[in-house]
Amino acid sequence: MNDHNGTPAYTHLIDLASEVLGGKVLEANDEFFARKEGLISTRDPIFKPDEYTDRGKWMDGWETRRRRSPGHDWCILQLAVPGVIRGVDVDTSHFIGNHPPHISIEAAQAADVRESDWTEIIPKTPIDENSHNYLSVASEECWEYVRLNIYPDGGVARLRVFGTVVPETSAEADSGAGGDVELSAIRNGGRVVACSDQHFGSVGNLLLPDAPENMGGGWETKRRRGPGHDWVILQLGSVGILTRMELDTTHFKGNYPDRCSMDGCLDYDEAKSEDTNWSEVLPEQKLRPDSSHSFTDFVEEGPFSHVRMNIIPDGGVARVRIFGRKPAEETHE
Repeated sequence: MNDHNGTPAYTHLIDLASEVLGGKVLEANDEFFARKEGLISTRDPIFKPDEYTDRGKWMDGWETRRRRSPGHDWCILQLAVPGVIRGVDVDTSHFIGNHPPHISIEAAQAADVRESDWTEIIPKTPIDENSHNYLSVASEECWEYVRLNIYPDGGVARLRVFGTVVPETSAEADSGAGGDVELSAIRNGGRVVACSDQHFGSVGNLLLPDAPENMGGGWETKRRRGPGHDWVILQLGSVGILTRMELDTTHFKGNYPDRCSMDGCLDYDEAKSEDTNWSEVLPEQKLRPDSSHSFTDFVEEGPFSHVRMNIIPDGGVARVRIFGRKPAEETHE
């Protein structure tokens, strides 16, 4: 299924290999023209027509030398978080005449990937030059590593590995003061499932672990000229009793939301979103530009599986973090 822009729906999932989350490029058999680390750069690939190195043309991505012997080239990535892979984007932007005509992708779970048994999740497949090559994955296994094979050689600008996080059952990491867990953290299984608009900045930025460098690293909607307000729906990594919401408007000064509020629900179905029974968690609160906010005075605490953060009427938000505890952890006197 594709979205309205023609890209697969899975591209709205988390990039499990993202360097921002902690993804790593471990090993490649060759990186003569361009280093392997370029594969997971969060920047869009660029082209510098007059840029050369002592080895040849500068390219933004991973590029191997021309192979003069049998075989093929490969590169191994460690995912930032273990997860179920739904699809990939093998991006060959700016590689024209030097892209690999075919690729395949394998995945593994074992720590010592060189000794592990690799499982093919995408068979040998033709790809196009200077293109986003979207390839879906049918496996339901949880993977920790992927190996990109290119046939026989060439260059790839970026590899995005989209999927859903499988959180560790013992995850008490990403917790805040008082021992409450960051239920919305990507590493704990939190994710964005819907939003009203993301004209200027991707809604997926909201849950990234590090502070953004500028406004482009946050979520920003277009200027609203009619009634209503903008919103984003987050699926928490686990059902929880909410204890705190942190909202950060860093870098948003003349375009921050005037107010915010939050609702929660225990059963959200995107296909039947109009029928969702939302409970008020946080009534409207005034926001400040370029500031961090913390809210704890909730009307309802849950348990909730999803929250809807409303920004009123529109604007930009850098980060949102929802903290809480699992219902089983409640104390009874």
